[in-house]
Amino acid sequence: MAAAHGRMSEGADGLGDVKDTEEADRHSGAAGPPAFRAAVDALRACRLRPQVEVEPTPAPQRLAPYAYALEAVVVDGDQELADGRLVLLHDPAGHDAWRGTFRLVTLVRAELEPEMAADPLLPEVCWSWLTGALQARGLAYGEPSGTVTRAGSHYFGGLADRPPASQIEIRASWTPREGLGGVPDAAAHLASWCDLLAQVGGLPPAGPGDASVVTLPQRRGPQSR
Repeated sequence: MAAAHGRMSEGADGLGDVKDTEEADRHSGAAGPPAFRAAVDALRACRLRPQVEVEPTPAPQRLAPYAYALEAVVVDGDQELADGRLVLLHDPAGHDAWRGTFRLVTLVRAELEPEMAADPLLPEVCWSWLTGALQARGLAYGEPSGTVTRAGSHYFGGLADRPPASQIEIRASWTPREGLGGVPDAAAHLASWCDLLAQVGGLPPAGPGDASVVTLPQRRGPQSR
């Protein structure tokens, strides 16, 4: 994974460079209102369990005036068990659909064992992992929405020796409630997201947890390192 780098155009008058640099800053946490900069600083300073490797990545530039993105992989030895992306959006003017000025958007995915992929309740269970991860840390949030998708691949011809493969994908967004100074607890939301990644990847909880919590068994992830 590579850190985000702003792209600069080569305008003859130099104005293109300035404009593109400013745009890159808006989506790298280097610029923006104090609330956005504070939230990004909290994301950068958050300490996470060692099996989850997190790095900044280029943020989408059309979803909100300000955005900051992270990508992560859950690692066990030389295997990646799950991966994902988390984007923090900020619109100082507020957003009707968000009912707030911040929004978190995520993609999480992992390979599935065949018996897990066949479980008809798997989408509901995976969605409950997301909401449960937020609730377990006592986080206030609103307007959650998203999808859980199962995808299966069967191989033929020259690839016929490969076993069938299945993948789960969670796409979701929610509005973190703002605290003092209009800043959400971004670090806690990142930690809960990493809890979700670890659970989808089949890792046990980092600390004492509810014995009723179900996790996917450890498996070969989307990629080999």
